[in-house]
Amino acid sequence: MTKQELFQLKIPPVDQILYQEAKKDWDLHSKPIDGFGDFEDVICRLAAIQGTNPPDITKRGVVIMIADNGVVEEQVSQVGTEVTLGVARNLGDHISTASILAQGCNTDVFPIDIGMAAEEKIPGVSCRKISQGTKNFTREAAMTEEEVLKAISAGIETAFTLKKKGYKILATGEMGIGNTTTSTALFCALTGADPEELTGRGAGLSDAGLLRKKTVIKKGLSAFQASAASLSPDTKAYALKALSYLGGLDIAGLIGVFVGGGLYRIPIVIDGLISAVAALCATRLCPGCKDYMLASHNGREGGLPAALKELKLPCYLSGNMALGEGTGAILLFPLLEAILYYYKYGAKFETTMIKAYERFTTTENEED
Repeated sequence: MTKQELFQLKIPPVDQILYQEAKKDWDLHSKPIDGFGDFEDVICRLAAIQGTNPPDITKRGVVIMIADNGVVEEQVSQVGTEVTLGVARNLGDHISTASILAQGCNTDVFPIDIGMAAEEKIPGVSCRKISQGTKNFTREAAMTEEEVLKAISAGIETAFTLKKKGYKILATGEMGIGNTTTSTALFCALTGADPEELTGRGAGLSDAGLLRKKTVIKKGLSAFQASAASLSPDTKAYALKALSYLGGLDIAGLIGVFVGGGLYRIPIVIDGLISAVAALCATRLCPGCKDYMLASHNGREGGLPAALKELKLPCYLSGNMALGEGTGAILLFPLLEAILYYYKYGAKFETTMIKAYERFTTTENEED
């Protein structure tokens, strides 16, 4: 895929007629109007995305993009790239945190090596390696434009393949030491946010380590801004440049999954900071794909609430988590399943002795 082809992709609109149909169906249930709050809306959104009412989430998967980041050379993490390889092996052996959690949530796991700094081919891990890790963005751009486009294409192809196999909803996950640094830097480049305020401790940093991480992000941002001085921040070209300079192959691959969700009408669930920043970048590159995204949880990493606010998406869990691998997104599935079960089988006013509630349109200012 070329840059021009990426920029020209058209995301089809979701089915607003089915959204309204599902909304009306909710009002027929024997309960107060909007009693399930945001959970009613999410079922309506799923129907609109999939083009079917009721929606179907019985066959679900989590796509985990695995990659290493050259900026780890700057000691922005307490561990090195050997941990990326170790977790990838665990994913291949179905014993990683996400693997075990997914088993309990009836979710299939699809780990993809899109850029580990290792030659080893791991059984159980799909190999779509673009390069053996990225460059150190304090010294040069993390990736070439060609590498970024290949990674995005791999993500789009993954979404297409899983749709053909019958998957109805996908979660996004990642594994790569240093990727809270790359994602925070990318978010700041896309939004103008201050890394001093948003940078978190990742998998666990001391105060000195956190200070060093902030300094590294500021250095990378300064170098990027000098290289992108001729680009307007509200353009697709700027977003692609920011991704290439500061991002990671895992982020680029996830961007492709989000874009693929829009192209092939698959709801895609955002996990934590890294996938939220990938989701935001995807919306900058392919407007319209946000309508196919669901946020899962509001985790502990500093930039996640800011990323979700930028996306204007509600999240449904608040567990103070910082696990990665798509774990927060996976946890949303049983909750969605329970709400959908009620939507399909809950008692209706017509079958009970209860008088139906009426929906009124108010003009009052809710803040008054």
